[in-house]
Amino acid sequence: MTRPTMGAIDCDIHSAVPGLAALLPYLDEHWRDAASQRGVHDLESTSYPLRAPLTSRPDWRVPNGKAGSDIEQVRRQALDGFGSRAAILNCLYAVQTLFSEDMGAAFARAVNDWLAKEWLDRDPRFRASIVVPLQSPEFAVAEIERCAADRRFVQVLLPCLSDTPLGRRSHWPIYAAAEKHGLPVGIHAGSTYRHPVTPVGWPSYLTEDYVNQAQGFQTQLTSLVCEGVFNRFPALKVVLIESGFTWLPAYLWRLNKYWRGLRMEIPWVDRPPIDIVREQVRLTLQPVDAPVGTDDLMRVIDHMGSDELLLFSSDYPHWQFEGDDALPPELPDSLIRRMLIDNPLATYARIREDLS
Repeated sequence: MTRPTMGAIDCDIHSAVPGLAALLPYLDEHWRDAASQRGVHDLESTSYPLRAPLTSRPDWRVPNGKAGSDIEQVRRQALDGFGSRAAILNCLYAVQTLFSEDMGAAFARAVNDWLAKEWLDRDPRFRASIVVPLQSPEFAVAEIERCAADRRFVQVLLPCLSDTPLGRRSHWPIYAAAEKHGLPVGIHAGSTYRHPVTPVGWPSYLTEDYVNQAQGFQTQLTSLVCEGVFNRFPALKVVLIESGFTWLPAYLWRLNKYWRGLRMEIPWVDRPPIDIVREQVRLTLQPVDAPVGTDDLMRVIDHMGSDELLLFSSDYPHWQFEGDDALPPELPDSLIRRMLIDNPLATYARIREDLS
């Protein structure tokens, strides 16, 4: 049975740049000429091959285009289809894969300006994450400062698999800027592909890549906790997007155990990691990687120890469920209300202030 999602805050919708030509008007003259003369290719989201089934459900595809590139279709299928009161656009245009820091910054600016003009201006229900050039923390901070003036940008977006662990101090200026402006940092499945997506080398198939993204999220969360990011930035919220969540209880038990035994190595982590995660980390619902039609899912959620961790997401247009069944049937109504509305509003201050 389809569970109602009317009034939800959808925390993960993917708006797709139709092609490089769509960004040219938003690049300054130098980079517009460079893109044309140097034959810069379209920066596809390499984690989601265009023709892979996971990339888009058949009924959410766009004829002769990228799924998620047609705003009218996204409105009809994602906003109206799920009855969402607001939705956060996470544009996975892979500016982080560019080796040139300057070009990465230019494309990030263009993507954000394109989002504001072509999406946010056309429907008041849309919000967006700020795409930043992670290859340069200095340029990333500058882009956060530039976009933060537009209250419709509600989050800073980073790829899960980056060149270095996200807890390293070189990234701390990004977190300082995000905390300053009350912006959560969203870490989304994806990679710069400088390094293999597994710790033992490059896989052969997309299936292996996608499954190993969860391990990447665990690595990044460990880095953020152990390097002291949450202690240094106590008001910062981190949202793990499209990470799955059923891995979390066993992972936290292991991290807590070794923190107790090895805490002399990281004395700045002055409280149990499980408490840090429950206070400052959130996870989006889809994909729900648990059996359907059993009580196993609720046991996992009970083991998470909090009903504040999960945020509703459709992950449109990625193929995570059939029809309108964005919610697993096992969830109680009390948790659904928190996940659809209360938790997103508590996480995203800008949305809360705008909708209150």
